[in-house]
Amino acid sequence: MKILLIGASGTIGSAIEKELAPRHEIVRIGRTGADEHVDISDSDSIRKLFERTGPFDALICAAGNVTFAPLGEMTADSFALGLRDKLMGQVNLLLIGREFANNGASFTFTTGITSVDPIRTGASASLVNGAIDAFVRAASIEMPRGMRVNSVSPTVLVEAMGSYAPYFRGFKPVPAADVALAYAKSVEGLQTGQTYQVG
Repeated sequence: MKILLIGASGTIGSAIEKELAPRHEIVRIGRTGADEHVDISDSDSIRKLFERTGPFDALICAAGNVTFAPLGEMTADSFALGLRDKLMGQVNLLLIGREFANNGASFTFTTGITSVDPIRTGASASLVNGAIDAFVRAASIEMPRGMRVNSVSPTVLVEAMGSYAPYFRGFKPVPAADVALAYAKSVEGLQTGQTYQVG
């Protein structure tokens, strides 16, 4: 398969590439330092990416920004980052990408455990992750030409505990390699409308 991997240079993206590259053609995509570049918060950037890369069999997005801050300090602008970038960025990857996707292609998006198990300073992440998981369930019943869409919802990564441990006390971290298996299941399996919880 030809797989477009957005966020390829990140911790999760690198683990996904390691898992899937032995079996598939991976097009590494990111804001910088990749085969192709995209800003998922910009629909024009997304469309130009697809025009450059051409038809594909699977798209994985392991990228997206949200604001982490105490709710008392959050404003509408604070929420706008996550809504514009991680939420609508992934939605637009599907809306625009379906025009370029091959029959039976899959889309796999990234959410996170905060959609069901919130943390302090994580209101924006909970909002966005929950919305994407709901979008995946709804979009799956209307996907054209046999296409599929799923999301992967990992808990905090072992590799990220140096930065995130204070926010995830009591959570059992998982290695990025374990998270990558959920993306392989989404891409290489047959299910659609699923959120794969990891951890």
